[in-house]
Amino acid sequence: MTNLNFTDFNLEPLVLQAITELGFEEATPIQSQAIPLALEGRDLIGQAQTGTGKTAAFGIPLISKITKSDEKIRALIMAPTRELAIQVAEEIEKLTRFKGLRSLPIYGGQDIVRQIRALKRKPQIIIGTPGRLLDHINRKTIKLDDVQTVVLDEADEMLDMGFMEDIQSILKQVPDERQTMLFSATMPPNIQKLAQQFLNNPEHISVIPKHVSAPLIDQSYIEVPERQKFEALSRLLDMESPELAIVFGRTKRRVDELAEALQKRGYSADGLHGDLSQNQRDAVMRKFRDGSIDVLVATDVAARGLDVSGVTHVVNFDLPQDPESYVHRIGRTGRAGKEGAAWSFVTPREIDHLHFIERVTRHRIPRKPLPTMAEAVEGKQRLTAERLLEIVQSGELNEYKGIAIQMLEQYDSVQLLSAALKLLTGDKKDAQVDLTPEDPIRAKRRKPDVRSGGRKPSGYSGNRSSGGGGGYNRDRNSSGSSSSGRGGYNRDRNSSGSATGSREGGYNRDRKPRPSNNEGRRPAKDSSFE
Repeated sequence: MTNLNFTDFNLEPLVLQAITELGFEEATPIQSQAIPLALEGRDLIGQAQTGTGKTAAFGIPLISKITKSDEKIRALIMAPTRELAIQVAEEIEKLTRFKGLRSLPIYGGQDIVRQIRALKRKPQIIIGTPGRLLDHINRKTIKLDDVQTVVLDEADEMLDMGFMEDIQSILKQVPDERQTMLFSATMPPNIQKLAQQFLNNPEHISVIPKHVSAPLIDQSYIEVPERQKFEALSRLLDMESPELAIVFGRTKRRVDELAEALQKRGYSADGLHGDLSQNQRDAVMRKFRDGSIDVLVATDVAARGLDVSGVTHVVNFDLPQDPESYVHRIGRTGRAGKEGAAWSFVTPREIDHLHFIERVTRHRIPRKPLPTMAEAVEGKQRLTAERLLEIVQSGELNEYKGIAIQMLEQYDSVQLLSAALKLLTGDKKDAQVDLTPEDPIRAKRRKPDVRSGGRKPSGYSGNRSSGGGGGYNRDRNSSGSSSSGRGGYNRDRNSSGSATGSREGGYNRDRKPRPSNNEGRRPAKDSSFE
């Protein structure tokens, strides 16, 4: 199908003006297929990856049906995480800029009293996580009697995180006469069940690419022992000199230790994971977006839904558990038509798991050698020299010229410049760093399911349970042992986060804790994976 221009949709002028201001002309494949159907009021299921323009695909039709004078909640958008809810709310706000509609993000971790005050301004569009939405519904601070449109964004992620019952409870509060749009990267059985229960004769559209991995991303891996990973990271950052980089760690402990180690070595870095308060998360992301730090260390859950322009490098310090997470991680770079680089550190015992990721994503990841010390030093000096030249070109040097002339009378110019480079390089390689080792991820001995385009391994179960004939089990730890009876399953309210196993903290969500068990109703991931 040929991609359409936004002018082909017969949108109202104020909506089209906002789209034009954002610099969009041609719709993406998911937008070209979804927007016409949604404008007709049809229920639909949209299958597409992160970063394909899903928000505008449901946002443009949604806001086209609402008037500025309306004082009731007309649209409800559910998202799996607070980060994605905030991102969707920001995009909706941009699309409604000229129309003047009122939207409000609702998520756990934010003061509920503040949210209640904001609800009194009568927003027409609510974007929220299921747990906090249900909390407001139970408090009767949100009433859904007048909702015309419901959107389930990243539905597979919501169900993986155990939100099925919450979503069902919320949808039962919405009028039967409504439009429902469900967007998901995958279509496991539980998604199909949800669609059958709550969607009315939906149109199914899919824009899953033949190659899951983005072509503008240069992917490579370095084989390196666990104990040498940090030295490899330091050399890589020095050699590549990224403008903005995201380094992915597997656990919260890893993120904390890695961010602290990078700071010791003189890198401007900070960490992002689920144990941080919302204010702390916002502060870290603000520093990353404005360039105050250029290395963000993050877990998968904390980074889901992040869309920061200008990320030039992604480093998988730890390999992810599954191919879908790999694709999501590297998709943080190479966005908006720009090139990006994705590097993965692979221990010798994880080579088979890397090959599994290659088979499922249908993309061969070439091996590159560990950067040498000489390459790292050259890269760091090159970056410092570039910064020096930028200062020279700025021309604001008069107050320094006097002492510069005096020094040149006593010392050789090459020696002076070499000393300046050494000083500005800020070498802190002597700082002692000791990271807690992570167990390697075992290879998954199964073939990709060719019926799903090679994107899922055979027997992959939508709820990640241990059944399903060898399905991909995200409930197992990195050594392959069962995770039953491990960390408590936390949501953002009344969560104790107690853990009975050797790993740390509980999985942080939006409501009360729910214990793990062996009946398929446990966390989608190991409890320390946040």
